[in-house]
Amino acid sequence: MEIADYIIADDKHLVELSLGGDDMAFEYLFNRYSDAIRRLFLQRSTSTEDTEDLLQETFIKVYVNLHRYSAEFTFGQWVYTIARNTHIDFERRRQDDLSIDEKFSAPIASTPSPEESMIRQQQRTQIENYINCLPEHYRRLFTMRFLEDYTYDEIAEKLHLPMGTVKTQIHRARERMCNLILEGEGEKA
Repeated sequence: MEIADYIIADDKHLVELSLGGDDMAFEYLFNRYSDAIRRLFLQRSTSTEDTEDLLQETFIKVYVNLHRYSAEFTFGQWVYTIARNTHIDFERRRQDDLSIDEKFSAPIASTPSPEESMIRQQQRTQIENYINCLPEHYRRLFTMRFLEDYTYDEIAEKLHLPMGTVKTQIHRARERMCNLILEGEGEKA
């Protein structure tokens, strides 16, 4: 068979050729699906080294079990299922290697504790109070730039101001804000 024939052959035909002992056909199947399977493993936070090992393990299983492939599914689905199961087995083996302390340690909390929430709310309220103490034109610029994430260009366009004026006024607004915060900190001490 010519190389061009392998390239244009569909998966089913390449599987038939592979089952008939044509190693080149299996190599084309591997090349067709290896990048997608590699991405699957990398998306599942597997290291590069583990990804390559899992890729090889997956395609060894594909090769050994090729006679079990059923054309009622696409070849890609079949390979993906083997890859997914190979990754699940890998994760289970890795869990078996963990010490008892590592297995049952509490995960890092993804949400703040009630105390942290209270502190953040107080800080947010304090910042809002400082913002409200700014003169109106500085308050507007400060809010647009630092709370609403507008770029300098967007602010200049929206307020119909020259870019230099916007930069200068935002700089002054930030200075005023810093002074208000420092004064507030001084009153607490």
